[in-house]
Amino acid sequence: MADLLFNILSLIGALGLFIFGMKVMSEAIQKFAGARLRRTLRAMTAKKGRGILYGLGVTSLLQSSSATTVMIVSFVNAGLITVEHSVGLIMGANIGTTITAWLVSILGMGKLSIAHLSLPLLAFGFPMLFLGKEKLRNYGEAIFGFAILFIGLSFMRESMPAWQENTFLLQFLQEFEFQQGNWAQNLGVGFLFVAFGIAATFLLQSSSAAMALTLVFTANGLISFPLAAAIILGENIGTTFTANIAALVANIHARRAAFTHLLFNVFGVLWALLLLGPFLNLVAYLSDLFFGSNPMADAAVIPLSLSLFHSLFNIINVLIFYNLTRQLVKLAVYIMPSRSNEDELFSLGYIGNSLLATPELSLIEARKELVKFGDLIRKAYKYIPLLITEMEEKKLESYVQKLQKYEDISDRMEMEISAYLSKISQADLSSEGSSRVRSMLHIANYLERIGDIYLEVSRNLTNRKQQKAYFTPEMRKQVMQLSELVSRSLDIMVKNIEADAESSQLEDAKKIERDVDQLFRRLKSDYIDKVEKGKFRIQSGMYYSDLLAEMERIADHASSVSKAVEQLDKN
Repeated sequence: MADLLFNILSLIGALGLFIFGMKVMSEAIQKFAGARLRRTLRAMTAKKGRGILYGLGVTSLLQSSSATTVMIVSFVNAGLITVEHSVGLIMGANIGTTITAWLVSILGMGKLSIAHLSLPLLAFGFPMLFLGKEKLRNYGEAIFGFAILFIGLSFMRESMPAWQENTFLLQFLQEFEFQQGNWAQNLGVGFLFVAFGIAATFLLQSSSAAMALTLVFTANGLISFPLAAAIILGENIGTTFTANIAALVANIHARRAAFTHLLFNVFGVLWALLLLGPFLNLVAYLSDLFFGSNPMADAAVIPLSLSLFHSLFNIINVLIFYNLTRQLVKLAVYIMPSRSNEDELFSLGYIGNSLLATPELSLIEARKELVKFGDLIRKAYKYIPLLITEMEEKKLESYVQKLQKYEDISDRMEMEISAYLSKISQADLSSEGSSRVRSMLHIANYLERIGDIYLEVSRNLTNRKQQKAYFTPEMRKQVMQLSELVSRSLDIMVKNIEADAESSQLEDAKKIERDVDQLFRRLKSDYIDKVEKGKFRIQSGMYYSDLLAEMERIADHASSVSKAVEQLDKN
């Protein structure tokens, strides 16, 4: 009993080392490839084929289908892509995750095993962690994580002989062995081991780790090829749980995207189980052809054969459902109908917190939230000119209430965005990522200040009405001139937040700022001149002067946002 407990703890420790190595390697790759990944994901289109390639490429690079699918779900939540367009990316992510199995099979268990090179790799990568140049440190982290991953895998393999001595485990596995020609019994055994695969992936929160564990158990013949294949099918379902859990706090569209991924994998596993016998025979034939041995007879070739099985399953699954994505989405919509009209509104909500495992890529979501924030501030401005021209008391009061509401929303948005960005900044970001976080914090702060100015304007104009300090027609005309320029500056501001560096309107933002400043100085000078000549009432003139200054401040903050965006796009 003590020996068994020791073996279990040893295996858990080795598995933890493997997961840690994969985490370090994945995060390092995100840091030195973050900008490239952002551009790639920004280029996502409605073309399904291209989406499959993007999903495959990003998952192959990150070595984590869970990270990719959580990102995809958050993009649906943010309104970057639709549920239907997300399916192509999910299909690609499913194929991309099979790369891990090939790496483990070829480099960790095959003839090209690099486990014995792990310590030299550590010796090479460890000193790089302390270099002054950030890019080299990131490369060092990737090498360090890669080496740790295979050290963990080596420890896992070394614990296998002890597990083979456990007669209870061997008898249990032999009782559930596949039998030639007994389709019904094989189907029942298949479902049982699919459940094992689902449970293992859910507990480990990593299909890659579950796959590595499965490959290690099969390398020495502890688990037969058919049983391991069924476990791998279960791992394909288990890997969808992370995104579905993340989507629980998201909007209805994100939940549907995550659920569509689950449906896609469940239906795929169903056909594979029903045809498991012929499918395994096909894989055995191809293994004999490519690897020179049959996994049914030679345990040594099982890891490579399982990698082939995993890749073939996901590729065939994509081919089957490629033209059925619309039906999958319709089924997800039917199962998850909207509870209210509010469900149909896109909102980032709090799903961003689940993306903190991929901080470099979380900045895409933050940028989208800033676009929404800027658009809200722009829409709120329409009530400022109405406050100036409206004479009816009830309408004036309703405009003030609406500006109060917008100001409250802007305060909450600024706090939520700042809190989210602060959490991202606590992660291990690259220097470029840290600079982007600072620029985004500045943008959120400037937008919130504009909302505060709106409230000040509404209160001043309300007091003006109560004091009967009316503006002359000339005053109104001049204020509306300035208001038109301020409105244009807000339009340009939002376009700049939304645009990339190539399509931004930064020069237009600078020009409109100069135009606002020139008109403000001219109106201010004209106001002082007329006050001195007694043409303006002092009380009306004070409110008029304050209004001009506040509108000029709005344009200044809009210009500051565009300048912060310029700095943001440089990183």
